[in-house]
Amino acid sequence: MDVFEGHIAGIGTASGTRLVIGRWDTSPFGSFTDVMMEDAAGIRTLLAPTREIADYVGATYAFDDVVLQDVSSTLTPERFIVDAGDLQVFAEIGQVTLLGRLLGLVPARIAAHPRWLALINPVASLLVKGVATAGSAGQGRTEYYGVTSARAITGATATWGGSDLGTLAPLTPPVRFGFSSAPPRPQLVTVTTTIRRPEA
Repeated sequence: MDVFEGHIAGIGTASGTRLVIGRWDTSPFGSFTDVMMEDAAGIRTLLAPTREIADYVGATYAFDDVVLQDVSSTLTPERFIVDAGDLQVFAEIGQVTLLGRLLGLVPARIAAHPRWLALINPVASLLVKGVATAGSAGQGRTEYYGVTSARAITGATATWGGSDLGTLAPLTPPVRFGFSSAPPRPQLVTVTTTIRRPEA
């Protein structure tokens, strides 16, 4: 199984563009940041720092366009900043959400375990619309999302190709990269993502 540990930020904008940004501290590819973006017309774009990462993510999720682009990010307790060439994001981070506090009650080893995530998957979307904790990731892969904390994103500015994407907004409609969307409420989560490949 491939294990990715880090953070995912889900950010909606007034223009209708929704961003799902992964900042991975540890992964089979080392540390990196990637961006999944869906605009108001439904065009899904992946921004990835290397061809190897783009091929892996592209085999796991669905995109209409893939852009190889240096992607860097800075995360502090108060802000999350992403520099991805044509895409620039500055997000302000608030307090731990109620959901984040509830998630914190589950021991981390259990919260990230695939068996636990498969068990709670039927109720996940009932608690948070559009969200799943386990499902098919394509090409015979199964993916598990183990979230251990969640903090609100209280403000954000983003530009794409020099154009302002507008003020912070909910992630609606849900993004369509894979079997699960980011929650409608913009937030930054601490997550362990596990991908079981067919040969595993």
